[in-house]
Amino acid sequence: MGARCSKFSLCWFHSHLKPSVLESSDLENGGKSEKKSWPSFSEFSYEQLKAATCGFSPDNIVSEHGLKAPNVVYKGKLDNGIWIAVKRFNKLAWPDSRQFLEEARTVGSLRSDKLANLIGCCYEAEERLLVAEFLPNETLAKHLFHWEAQPMRWAMRLRVALYLAEALEYCSSKGRGLYHDLNAYRVLFDQDGNPRLSCFGLMKNSRDGKSYSTNLAFTPPEYLRTGRVTAESVVYSFGTMLLDLLSGKHIPPSHALDLIRGKNFLMLMDSALEGHFSNDDGTELVRLASRCLQFEARERPNAKSLVTALMSLQKETEVPSYVLMGIPHETASSTTLTPLGEACLKMDLTAIHEILEKKGYKDDEGIANELSFQLWTSQMQETLNCKTHGDTAFRAKDFATAIARYTKFLDGGTMESPTVYARRCLSYLMSEMPQEALGDAMQAQVVSPEWPTALYLQAACLFKLGMDNDAQETLKDGTNLEAKRNKK
Repeated sequence: MGARCSKFSLCWFHSHLKPSVLESSDLENGGKSEKKSWPSFSEFSYEQLKAATCGFSPDNIVSEHGLKAPNVVYKGKLDNGIWIAVKRFNKLAWPDSRQFLEEARTVGSLRSDKLANLIGCCYEAEERLLVAEFLPNETLAKHLFHWEAQPMRWAMRLRVALYLAEALEYCSSKGRGLYHDLNAYRVLFDQDGNPRLSCFGLMKNSRDGKSYSTNLAFTPPEYLRTGRVTAESVVYSFGTMLLDLLSGKHIPPSHALDLIRGKNFLMLMDSALEGHFSNDDGTELVRLASRCLQFEARERPNAKSLVTALMSLQKETEVPSYVLMGIPHETASSTTLTPLGEACLKMDLTAIHEILEKKGYKDDEGIANELSFQLWTSQMQETLNCKTHGDTAFRAKDFATAIARYTKFLDGGTMESPTVYARRCLSYLMSEMPQEALGDAMQAQVVSPEWPTALYLQAACLFKLGMDNDAQETLKDGTNLEAKRNKK
């Protein structure tokens, strides 16, 4: 997709996100944390989200219930190339914007690789929208109940159960132990095939609907009595999901418990799993499900004990989830990378510096002729001297001076050189300023849309910001663009 950010401008980049969607908590530590980082929570404008979803087009609806649902989820793409999921509440939801914002910010402070994290919201006029990470590989309901290529393997079902328990334990540890209407539609699969729990269910109930499905057969008994969700109610719903994983069907708990009490648990098991699990493992998972489904809430296990119990059942732990799921998995590293692409993948800034220094300005379209002409114009000489001094500082690895000189050259407004943007981008990266670096890499692409170096540098910046999935995609775009150029 050669020009991913061709409509991007630095003015848009600095003004539209409050704070930038590309900010990361790890930046406070110099971007050197070994833990994965995510975008900070941001407040989006309605127009941004309308543009990202193509005007909330029905073609972009990804929620299971479509337009008739009270709250519809859309797939969208921001101008900076990031895919998002946008949940749009109906007009009666969240009448108090302050309550909505406070709740969204609280949920948006959570960050885990077991969650589809909430990265922003919008609360303009009557509009109430939530913005989360978009996960591309469907829901657990799709893979369990409506599979096409292959049924979900036993090892993957055990992994789903564990990851889901870990998500609930993490939320509980952060004081967000209540999850509304936990079900197989709330579990999504990311690019690597790993299951993650949707953050939308962590929002407290608003005026527009009930916390639980209207199907009373799956509703926790205490919710039927009191209308309140408790941590024990969430564990009950987790038990119904264990039944889903065991059976490959949505079985009412009362029916399942009758089979379990009659020691006919094998009748619960998905016939597609026959011969692929041991009776001991099946018995243990059934036992865990029955504990979660106890009528008395106090007799149910907590999230932490669920994690402990499920950890010991895991199989094929060395096999990636996308392999177990049979999901195609493309990464830039599986493609033959150029030296610059390889350096960006490895975040080898020294190698990137050497390559950019050797490249010089030969890739600037028409820049040499324009510079040559401008040398004859005396009033341009000072601006051009700034570029020359910037190049000298860049070669000497005096990146602070390079930034200052290149900035003065660009602020002169006589011309925009993609190479100057690229060199200042690397200077920013060397100075631990990845957001500024990303802005320059994108602007380099605006000036020269068919220049692969701009995409490679965007990938390096995204890696630095901890946005690995977007970085891999951008690196792949750069590799494909370079291959296309080389064929000409």
